Amino acid sequence: MQSMYFTEEHQLFRESLKDFLHKEVVPHIDKWEETGTIERFIWKKFGDMGYFGLATPEEDGGLGLDLFYTIIFLEELQKINSGGFAAAMWAHAYLAMTHLNKEADSFLKEKYLRPSVNGDKIGCLCISEPFGGSDVAAMRTTAVKQGDHYVLNGSKTFITNGVYADYMIVAAKTNPELGNKGISIFAVDRSSEGVTANKLNKLGWRASDTAELAFDNVKIPVENLMGVENMGFSYIMEHFALERLIMGVNAHARSEHVLDYALKYMSEREAFGRSINKFQALRHRVVDLHADIDMCKEYNYSVAYRLDKGQYVVKEATISKLKSTKVADEVAYECLQFLGGYGYIEDYPMARNFRDSRLGPIGGGTSEILREIISKIIIDKKEYKPATV
Repeated sequence: MQSMYFTEEHQLFRESLKDFLHKEVVPHIDKWEETGTIERFIWKKFGDMGYFGLATPEEDGGLGLDLFYTIIFLEELQKINSGGFAAAMWAHAYLAMTHLNKEADSFLKEKYLRPSVNGDKIGCLCISEPFGGSDVAAMRTTAVKQGDHYVLNGSKTFITNGVYADYMIVAAKTNPELGNKGISIFAVDRSSEGVTANKLNKLGWRASDTAELAFDNVKIPVENLMGVENMGFSYIMEHFALERLIMGVNAHARSEHVLDYALKYMSEREAFGRSINKFQALRHRVVDLHADIDMCKEYNYSVAYRLDKGQYVVKEATISKLKSTKVADEVAYECLQFLGGYGYIEDYPMARNFRDSRLGPIGGGTSEILREIISKIIIDKKEYKPATV
């Protein structure tokens, strides 16, 4: 069926990406899931193919393509059965690099953005804290200006790529008295003296490294301040729309893939003399899941279209993540059930998907926080606006 969002060029890109992932990534996935370490060579291969530069302007070394190339990138990463590997890739390209694209000056772009596009440097975004979680305004990490540098103290947690990254995009309070009006964003070298990392042991996303980071009197050159001092909270809120849409897209793509796998299994598995896809109780449940996935997917595409046109889609992206991750959890549960005992066996993909999917309603803002954000918009008539100097 012809798509109103994807052109022939998009589809050619999708096929090329599929081929790349199955040749270069899939053979290594089980090893990376077991070791919790993604080998560096694959980052460089992604960079050489241009996959990290889809949303980066050409003048900064990227391809400057529309957002639907990113949507394809996200969708296909969800179809190789490793939420952790996918997270490592998109956290680099669309969390760390989004801030570099939007707030970094020419000096920082040359130092961090271009090597990120090329796969020579890996980045991570550091916002969540052990005592703050989704409450960004409550962060305790501080950056105190002293002459030609800032001194960074505090901690961050649940940081994807935090152990193996080469640099970190860190949010810290430069003027604590101002609350969320006193937050700034910095680019920090991972090798800086005073930075330590503790790798967290997770239920899912096993291939990716997730860290708790500590900063003990870390010196940051003043030129590593990104954007305008004390404007960090606005930058973070603005980019949350993309992050939440990303997680919504991840959820619908993962669900679609898992349901396709379950349907193939059901067509081959026989019980009482016929394939189990002939039993009405199962057929009708499949229909419900398919309908929910389809509605999420079409909604997410419409939000992506608006975001690509420059609209400020905070409410819509928040709804995308809230609903799509809920559906993905239901799909993961039901599709594991469709496989019966085999769904519970690690040799089949359902067990890993079940674990990976559970992070959806937690990471990037819990569902409870998202509901509160949406309630402020639709009940209290709160208006969220883009960052302005």
